[in-house]
Amino acid sequence: MPKAKTDQPHRRFPCTACGGDMRWTPQAGAMVCAHCGAQSSVEMPAQGPWDVTAIREQDYRTALRASRETAQEVETRVSTCPNCAARVEVSDTDHALECPFCATPVVVGSGAHRQIKPQAVLPFTLTEREAHRAMEHWLKGLWFAPNGLKKYASASRQMEGIYTPYWTYDAKTASQYRGQRGTDHTTSVSDGKGGRRSSTTTTWRRVTGQVRLAFDDLLVLASESLPKRFTDTLAPWDLTALAPYQPEFLSGFRAEAYSIDLETGMEEARARMDQAIRAAIRRDIGGDHQRIDHVDTEIWDVTFKHILLPVWVSAYRYGGKSYRFVVNGQTGKVMGERPYSAIKIAIALILAALLALGLGYVYDGYIR
Repeated sequence: MPKAKTDQPHRRFPCTACGGDMRWTPQAGAMVCAHCGAQSSVEMPAQGPWDVTAIREQDYRTALRASRETAQEVETRVSTCPNCAARVEVSDTDHALECPFCATPVVVGSGAHRQIKPQAVLPFTLTEREAHRAMEHWLKGLWFAPNGLKKYASASRQMEGIYTPYWTYDAKTASQYRGQRGTDHTTSVSDGKGGRRSSTTTTWRRVTGQVRLAFDDLLVLASESLPKRFTDTLAPWDLTALAPYQPEFLSGFRAEAYSIDLETGMEEARARMDQAIRAAIRRDIGGDHQRIDHVDTEIWDVTFKHILLPVWVSAYRYGGKSYRFVVNGQTGKVMGERPYSAIKIAIALILAALLALGLGYVYDGYIR
């Protein structure tokens, strides 16, 4: 079967008015010409611009058997950072860049990579200026940060818009289980000193049953360039705003190629499914305590999507070390790394010790 042709993610979108470059602009929610300011909307499938029914799920097992023949793929030019291993898609005109995740200079290679094409994209809604404001607000709340950090990080660094890769998984499950239900019984018994005390005993009864769960859009990060605590903190995402993938949305931004493949992502998704299934079994067992002895789960109708979610990233070097800020490009939620000021911590410890001594002196005088 011939491979489906796909659009290149970094192709040029010329303005029909002046021939300049059109780019997706969050503030306008449209393509805007960088030269003359002309605007145009992104042409979407006939189902409607934000109709998630236009976003097709792909069959997971079919994709594993013959991904190149059955799953839509796209060939991209990818540069790998030698420091943090981030894989960022680059255009044909890029020859050198700075890694947006750790600020390391990167020489762009010439290698091409084939990957499953994204089915959907969540377009940026926050502008770079709005992301800067969110970052500055977060910086103001930092304790024990060096005095120069806020000024350096907020004023001297631009933020770069990155589309981060994720997998979503859908599945239906039916789980047969064997377990035990524990029921507490409280009675009043002698305490051996002429009084009474409460005594609780638990009786156990064997139970069997079945729970059925359906999972929809279980989100799994497909990148290793950012610590998972970063991306977990950026959640939640409003996936109802997903749009069918169009390369226009990527114009003016970079896209990160996934480094966690479809099957590895499913391993994490399945672990989270199993956790939810065990919680459902405990609820089904009921009683005061539950024991799960055995679970046999059948899973079917497994589908997936490769989607891109928007993140503003600022990487900077301070005191010889690399630090990162990330901002959810949809909600403005912030997560970042920060250095600590040894001087401020020392001053705080001295003040705390003086305060403790003062309180101790006052208390000692009061006792006397």
